Amino acid sequence: MPSYTVTVATGSQWFAGTDDYIYLSLVGSAGCSEKHLLDKPFYNDFERGAVDSYDVTVDEELGEIQLVKIEKRKYWLHDNWYLKYITLKTPCGDYVEFPCYRWITGEGEIVLRDGRAKLACDDQIHILKQHRRKELETRQKQYRWMEWNPGFPLSIDAKCHKDLPRDIQFDSEKGVDFVLNYTRAMENLFINRFMHMFQSSWSDFADFEKIFVKISNTISERVMNHWQEDLMFGYQFLNGCNPVLIRRCTKLPKKLPVTTEMVECSLERQLTLQQEVEQGNIFIVDFELLDGIDANKTDPCTLQFLAAPICLLYKNLANKIVPIAIQLNQTPGDENPIFLPSDAKYDWLLAKIWVRSSDFHVHQTITHLLRTHLVSEVFGIALYRQLPTVHPVFKLLVAHVRFTIAINTKAREQLICEYGLFDKAIKARGMDSAEDIPNYFYRDDGLLVWEAIKTFTAEVVGIYYESDRVVAEDQELQDFVKDVYMYGMRGKKTSGFPKSIKTREKLSEYLTVVIFTASAQHAAVNFGQYDWCSWIPNAPPTMRAPPPTAKGVVTIEQIVDTLPDRGRSCWHLGAVWALSQFQENELFLGMYPEEHFIEKPVKEAMARFRKNLDTIVSVIAERNKKKKLPYYYLSPDRIPNSVAI
Repeated sequence: MPSYTVTVATGSQWFAGTDDYIYLSLVGSAGCSEKHLLDKPFYNDFERGAVDSYDVTVDEELGEIQLVKIEKRKYWLHDNWYLKYITLKTPCGDYVEFPCYRWITGEGEIVLRDGRAKLACDDQIHILKQHRRKELETRQKQYRWMEWNPGFPLSIDAKCHKDLPRDIQFDSEKGVDFVLNYTRAMENLFINRFMHMFQSSWSDFADFEKIFVKISNTISERVMNHWQEDLMFGYQFLNGCNPVLIRRCTKLPKKLPVTTEMVECSLERQLTLQQEVEQGNIFIVDFELLDGIDANKTDPCTLQFLAAPICLLYKNLANKIVPIAIQLNQTPGDENPIFLPSDAKYDWLLAKIWVRSSDFHVHQTITHLLRTHLVSEVFGIALYRQLPTVHPVFKLLVAHVRFTIAINTKAREQLICEYGLFDKAIKARGMDSAEDIPNYFYRDDGLLVWEAIKTFTAEVVGIYYESDRVVAEDQELQDFVKDVYMYGMRGKKTSGFPKSIKTREKLSEYLTVVIFTASAQHAAVNFGQYDWCSWIPNAPPTMRAPPPTAKGVVTIEQIVDTLPDRGRSCWHLGAVWALSQFQENELFLGMYPEEHFIEKPVKEAMARFRKNLDTIVSVIAERNKKKKLPYYYLSPDRIPNSVAI
């Protein structure tokens, strides 16, 4: 009688093993086997991290094995089981791989196909078509869209982390308890004695050092020492936490009535302000988005304030970007003066602090939350709803949405867009010339990573889509793209997302956007938060007094009373510390330990991708050797595969 050798791999994460009864059935082109209990006498099967083998004998020839069915039945108490993969050695000596990488919960059943990626048009056998359809029907019941807040992209329909499908939950829920993590961070930073001191102001700038952990020769220490300098202020718009707002100013806005006479002491080329604009030396950051927004009212004992500043910057003869004018609100007037470097020291300093606070708010809500976390969640939900496990795009993207839905659900539970090509977004802001605007490392490194990802996705697309027609006729792919547009982006044309994709080139670009957003873009705006925001005066999360309405009246005492109190400062520091840490067992860009793809051409493409990324790591490391302020957030060995923190 024909005999098969079945190899079963259990996951290595906590609680991945099971003591339940595990049954296996084989479905072949010529018949189906009986249900076989996988059990070895006097042996503890399916332990965490184990790889177990079993001999399965069947009554008759089954032909080509098309499906493997796994059933889990209760032994004593229900426990979940994480199945990595099953490998089948056929009676002919061939090996067939069946990737799983999923949890089987309760008395569950899972049906696996072999690991070859297939488009719907490749499946001509009824049982395989049926498997494909049933998988999506099941997933669409599990992964439902929900409106979290009006105006935001739709999110997963789950009130809390434990409501999520088990496959997308964190391995350990404690690891993502924000309050617990922030409290631990404050203990690690030795600042917990200040954490309940709300409404208690610091005495002066030096007093903030009581909660600042000095780590020698780090960016955070340099920020502390140089935060008041105009050069440091300007540099952060290029390479700080939020390097996506600055753009070249092609026309001075009427709402900022700045004149040459006001800023002539800052202009170094003996040109008028208008001439400097025409030569491309003037840049602008406009926080118009914050205009009219109410400040946070979470603490009834503390009034909090927002501003919507406009900041004009200048590229000097040393090719450095420095501020030359700041207006703290959008409407010009006598009570909304334009602050200048030539003003009194504390007038100018407080104006810059207001800009930094506004930048912090836009960074957290738009650059970080909306354009990485929430957009990546949209991709993840649509992926699970519309693409079966066997689809090549699912296999490509699943690693890049790992834990994203979980971290966002946790954030909605406890805390609290635009679709675009990276190079085109940079160009649209007039920031594309490396010769004209040197030392914009976010741009330089981002383009390297973008091109590496795009080359990789183009290779994968070329393997599975032989023509543009195949792309256009892939209904599952079109449903995925439509789900992102209609539900995630609320059907808004202004989102920039397409309703459909018709060519291989556009598909490659789309996949590059998904991967880059979830990996590189998130890394660029997330992991520098402790570096740039731990010195509280450089990135105040709240301001306790309104913006000044006149010049010549600001004092150091007024500035300190405007900055966050001791309690909020501590919570802020704990938050940016926790958010800047990599996850335990982090998977970085190019790492695909779950082998969803089994085909040699894709594995070779992955190897070339990793090689290209290694080259980028070396280029960035070599450049950073010469820099007092190294930029490493987009070094591929520091870019996690997905948004998971």
